[in-house]
Amino acid sequence: MMMTPFYIVLGIGAVMITAILIVLILAATKPNQFRVERTIDIAAPAEKIFPFFEDLRQQRFWSPWDQKDPNMKRTYSGAERGVGAAYEWDGNKEIGAGRQEITSVSPYSKIEANIDFYRPMQVSNHIEYILRPSRIGTNVTWAIYGPMPFMSKVMSVFMSFDKMVGNEFEKGLLQLKSLAER
Repeated sequence: MMMTPFYIVLGIGAVMITAILIVLILAATKPNQFRVERTIDIAAPAEKIFPFFEDLRQQRFWSPWDQKDPNMKRTYSGAERGVGAAYEWDGNKEIGAGRQEITSVSPYSKIEANIDFYRPMQVSNHIEYILRPSRIGTNVTWAIYGPMPFMSKVMSVFMSFDKMVGNEFEKGLLQLKSLAER
């Protein structure tokens, strides 16, 4: 028995609707918040590492994103360093555009900042840089966390945000380690 085009289209439509429903159900099971963090031990005291976080102008030397677009526009405002220091960027499609502002400083141990992305999508998150004494010098953690909107949950069905962002954090921390251990 030969299937008519109507039944073929109906079957394809049913498969597509089922696939979409599965993706939506999987997305609905994802958490409402996310956190990505990476940690590294650096053979240097916290006093030597801390300025790389507290002065946003220093990010261009170790942040992997600051190095991906040599023509990126950078604007600094507010305090020169510490609470109130702000950094805006506008780069290529890989970098996008956004703003980061330091909101809290605990000298030589922790810095917190808000980070707002304007492009390629609008989202607001939080960053932490945490420094703790370690056996060889300083244990440094770089973290980003925030809400997980439903569209982000859908995207996370197909790709790992932790792996994508975490790999960049690892690159940045290795570059920071190289600078701090000089």
